[in-house]
Amino acid sequence: KQCQILCGPRFFILPVHAHIISKMAAVQDGQLNLEVEKDIKTEITNDGSGNINANSSSPGSTSSGGKSKSPAGSGEDQQTLLAVLQFLKRNKLTESVDILRREAGLSADDSLVSESAGAGSGGVPNVSADGGDANSLLSRVSMATPVAPPATAAPKASGGEDQPDVNVVLSAYSQQGDPVLYPLYYNGLKKFIESVLDCHRAELSQVFYPLFVHMYLELVYNNHENEAKQFFEKFSGDQECYYEEDLRILSSMSKKEHMKGNETMLDFRTSKFVLRISRDSYQLLKRHLQERQNNQIWNIIQEHLYIDIFDGMPRSKSQIDAMSGSLAGEGKRDANKAKVFYGLLKEPEIEVPLDDEDEEAENEEGKPKKKKPKKDSMGSKSKKQDPNAPQQTRIPLPELKDSDKLDKIMNMKEATKKIRLGPDNLPSICFYSFLNAYQGLTAVDFTDDSSLIAGGFADSTVRVWSVTPKKLRRVKSAADLSNIDKESDDVLERIMDEKTASESKILYGHSGPVYGISFSPDRNYLLSSSEDGTVRLWSLQTFTCLVGYKGHNYPVWDTQFSPYGYYFISGGHDRVARLWATDHYQPLRMFAGHLADITCTRFHPNSNYVATGSADRTIRLWDVLTGNCVRILTGHKGPIHSLAFSPNGKFMASGATDGRVLLWDVGHGLMVGELKGHTDTIYALKFSRDGEILASGSMDNTVKLWDTLKAFDDVELDDFTAATGHIHLPENSQELLLGTYMTKSTPVIHLHFTRRNLLLAAGAYNP
Repeated sequence: KQCQILCGPRFFILPVHAHIISKMAAVQDGQLNLEVEKDIKTEITNDGSGNINANSSSPGSTSSGGKSKSPAGSGEDQQTLLAVLQFLKRNKLTESVDILRREAGLSADDSLVSESAGAGSGGVPNVSADGGDANSLLSRVSMATPVAPPATAAPKASGGEDQPDVNVVLSAYSQQGDPVLYPLYYNGLKKFIESVLDCHRAELSQVFYPLFVHMYLELVYNNHENEAKQFFEKFSGDQECYYEEDLRILSSMSKKEHMKGNETMLDFRTSKFVLRISRDSYQLLKRHLQERQNNQIWNIIQEHLYIDIFDGMPRSKSQIDAMSGSLAGEGKRDANKAKVFYGLLKEPEIEVPLDDEDEEAENEEGKPKKKKPKKDSMGSKSKKQDPNAPQQTRIPLPELKDSDKLDKIMNMKEATKKIRLGPDNLPSICFYSFLNAYQGLTAVDFTDDSSLIAGGFADSTVRVWSVTPKKLRRVKSAADLSNIDKESDDVLERIMDEKTASESKILYGHSGPVYGISFSPDRNYLLSSSEDGTVRLWSLQTFTCLVGYKGHNYPVWDTQFSPYGYYFISGGHDRVARLWATDHYQPLRMFAGHLADITCTRFHPNSNYVATGSADRTIRLWDVLTGNCVRILTGHKGPIHSLAFSPNGKFMASGATDGRVLLWDVGHGLMVGELKGHTDTIYALKFSRDGEILASGSMDNTVKLWDTLKAFDDVELDDFTAATGHIHLPENSQELLLGTYMTKSTPVIHLHFTRRNLLLAAGAYNP
């Protein structure tokens, strides 16, 4: 810190070298010191958007344009600099020595002082210029209120000569305060926030949780076990109820060793907790900490919090609660500013031939023309380019085969017979119960035409059923295929082996439970992801495994094919989502950013974006072309287990263990609705074919239908709302709930709307 203040705002080389030195010193000493390895904090700046970044100035000091008023020649600054120079020289880093000396304005003679400075006992630099000792230097550099315990001299290097105690000098940047004062600091801030005006209190109260966690972790990290336990017992009850699970995990970490094994809390310590606060509220907090000289809290705010400041009225408690609850706070406003092309791609122009029913209808006198307008509207929809859609060639998509075109024609014909759903016309629901599923049903999927159903099981098998009278058959052997007339019209039927016909097939290959499955749009392939860390591609012609995709090192919780086939997405315990192509054994993209397991994945209808839901309680939207995260959506209070896009691509629904369904506007990156009613984890979400109705399935053994047309029509978004997050969510869950359908004792784990808008549901009966 002091080195940076000494050398002015243009001096950037020293923090980098200081970080390298700390690592080298720790390695030379035979162990990696985690405290020493912390990055040097940079000066706090208020950028144009009002975002506060970490700095190293105390609340009592003032800075303007990054220039410090600290005198360049103070004793402790010189000693810190000389210790760094001495270490560089001993490690023969002469180029770095020259750069550092030149930037600091030191002559070659000045650095000689460091040789004598290290001649004190144990190699600790002597700072008698101020009549102090090494400990007084440490207390001044750390700017902590109390003085840290005397540090022992650095151990000797293998060569036998004494090393300058650079470890101690640099570790002073992470020295913590007196553990006894932590409750006083926290309580003082708590009393201040409780005394401010109501409009500011809700916003400033957001500081409590991250501050509480970091103060507790610092106490544990510095081996103050009793003080940490007392601090937790005294203030854990003040935290919001939706952090209850995190606090339970936190309470189990009472020793420094426990922290090393807990990835979630290590992430919490290294990532910045994002708070969105109005400028007025932030100024109140800053003024209070400056007046009280409360360095300990200010240092935590600087180092571990990212305060996203906006101009305007403070948000209310309900508005803040709606967006809170994730592991790392809210998403930064900048993270949701990128343009998202949520429109649908232009459909290929395919002529729909009239079927027999249509011809008969046209031959009759007084022919009805109910079907033709629907076909025209279908055609006009495909010819009109959506202004919000990405370019047709933005990402390479597979060309349509003849079989794909036939399938699209069938789809369009089915669409003409589709039932128009609404509050007065609810869908019929067909429930597939898996009886005696002693293997443990873990995943289900239907083909788009609803002809096949597949289940993934805990015994590592995948089972496929035909739900039509047509049985499943394998392709004949190569020897038999050579005898077939390839020019015949029914060649596709002739290649199938009738001897292998059965209602179901079992696919063996995984060595762990199967957690995710997905049919390809053309029904020729099936994907499965497993606890064994692989994703397998199965042929539905031969019912054999074609490829095993290995990239994840841990269980893969979910996988899904793109709406256009060819591409697929996978996500799992390693917190990284991977985009694959069926003909590449390596991933094309890796989407990293979540702080916990990726529990569900979903392609956008235009295939240009991928959504991932995580146990860190956030949803991220990723651009397939660039690999960038273009949306971070927060609001759920538990791990997210289901995602669904509306057919027009503009909206998204998400379900989690908190039993709530949240509705999102993809274009603005805002929550636009909250549907309450389920009492357990929501594992299945699906929009009807026209998007008027959303179906949700839960572990509470119910299927619920919601009026999303009304939910989205009631939403009014303007630029101010999008910029500040002032969302007014109507409490209208009961008005939007169209129906609740209970099973006897079957949790709902998958939902699917047929092309005619019949709702299919599936789950394993739980006697």
